[in-house]
Amino acid sequence: MDLLLLLKAFLLGIVEGATEFLPISSTGHLIIIGDLLDFNDDKGKVFEIVIQLGAILAVCWEYRTRLTSVATTLHTGTSQRFVLNLFIAFLPAAILGLTLHGFIKEHLFSSITVAGALIVGGFVILLVENIYSHDKAPVAKTSNLNEITPWQALKVGCAQSLAIMPGVSRSGATILGGMIFGLNRKTATEFSFFLAIPVMFAATVYDVYKNFELFVVEDLAMFVIGFVTAFLAALVAIKTLIRYVANHDFKGFAYYRIVLGIIVLAYYW
Repeated sequence: MDLLLLLKAFLLGIVEGATEFLPISSTGHLIIIGDLLDFNDDKGKVFEIVIQLGAILAVCWEYRTRLTSVATTLHTGTSQRFVLNLFIAFLPAAILGLTLHGFIKEHLFSSITVAGALIVGGFVILLVENIYSHDKAPVAKTSNLNEITPWQALKVGCAQSLAIMPGVSRSGATILGGMIFGLNRKTATEFSFFLAIPVMFAATVYDVYKNFELFVVEDLAMFVIGFVTAFLAALVAIKTLIRYVANHDFKGFAYYRIVLGIIVLAYYW
């Protein structure tokens, strides 16, 4: 058993779980750290698929009561509208992902590209937060997931589709998009969590289908360690972010993105 490989799996599992639902790009962090750990070969790419599944299941577990309620009340208008909104918001990313998936993985999965996206995304967060802090934006009227309209869901989905570019951050694009299009900060964050379920499941199933021959029994221990650590780290991140957004903005994440991007560019320079 390669203990060094298991240690890499442990570290990357924590990175995936801790960053997946924060507006700092989990894919970007995995690319950067994978490069530093020399774990960016085909085995590393398959490993990322497995730990991403752990992060998805953390959302399912955290919101299991709401998901069970929706599943058992699909005959009601409220649950039907909730599912419809998720489907509508899911479509833009699904269409773009299927269209550009191969090109993006081949040409844009590099630390330099990620660093640039981190920096640009950081300034976008500062711009959006500056607008809201000075009350220049429309007053957020949607303060509950059940109040989200299909039109809002579509616009949030379009914002999320920008995250097919590694380094942008799916959660960041979704949350900020939600805030811009009339959701309050907490509702936008929770909608981002729920929207992650169909988006990430679809991406995982697609990646498994495309790379199925790379899954081997010999890597089982590595997969288990990465999966479990990603699941646990994601649970902590979800709970922490929900508490954080109650009293804070996202400027701290913006500064982190900018500083990290500059450090990465300097390192590779």
